[in-house]
Amino acid sequence: MITIDKLCYHSKLRYENAGEKFAFAIITLIICVMSRSIAVAGIVLLTTGILTVFKGGIPVSRYLHFLMLPLTFLILSTLAIVFNVKDAPLDLFAVSIGDWYLTASKEALFYALQLIATALSAVSCLYFLSFTTPMTDILEVLRKLHCPKLLIELMLLIYRFIFLLLTIASAISTSQDSRLGNKDYKTSLKSFAALGSVLMIRAVSRSNKLYDAMESRCYDGTLHVLSETQPPKKPVIIGIALFDILLLIFAVWRRFFS
Repeated sequence: MITIDKLCYHSKLRYENAGEKFAFAIITLIICVMSRSIAVAGIVLLTTGILTVFKGGIPVSRYLHFLMLPLTFLILSTLAIVFNVKDAPLDLFAVSIGDWYLTASKEALFYALQLIATALSAVSCLYFLSFTTPMTDILEVLRKLHCPKLLIELMLLIYRFIFLLLTIASAISTSQDSRLGNKDYKTSLKSFAALGSVLMIRAVSRSNKLYDAMESRCYDGTLHVLSETQPPKKPVIIGIALFDILLLIFAVWRRFFS
């Protein structure tokens, strides 16, 4: 079981209504992305962090560790937006390189910060949903929203095979380590290539066996999965609605009147 799944099943919000958590995460994410405001992103990031860590009981260190992964990627991705090579210096700073300048503008820096804040807060919304709601409950919500059955079944099968392939890869990697398969760089490359090829063969073999097992159990084109549905709570629904309405009003005010 991967770390996110372990944290999800140990979350204090695990048995809250999945539809409420799904609606909060998705609506808040949409408002945040549409607003493109650093202030709105800060509010969303703080709110989802408090709900995930303090209400959900996820360790702060684990949560920050998971946030650092997209943050590092975003910082590296936005460097190309901030820094430019031009024949004239911009207003933030400029370093002369012959007849050209490595330069940046205040507008580009602000845009990069805006992009990082918006993307990170959007990721925090998805983290809130992932850390508090099992995949089977999310798929049940999608089923109630009349998402295509084929899409839901593909998501379920892919989710199942993630754990299966991780288990196989871990066993193969342990076997390689015990035979000094990673003693140096050259050997590690050969071992990694062998792991990938074996994993591909095992994946195809397991998928064929899974399909045969489903057919032998009268598979009719629909996968039926038991899920624990909790009744929605009126105070929670009112709280979600108030938060998102106020956030939307604040986002509109920041965009058009600030």
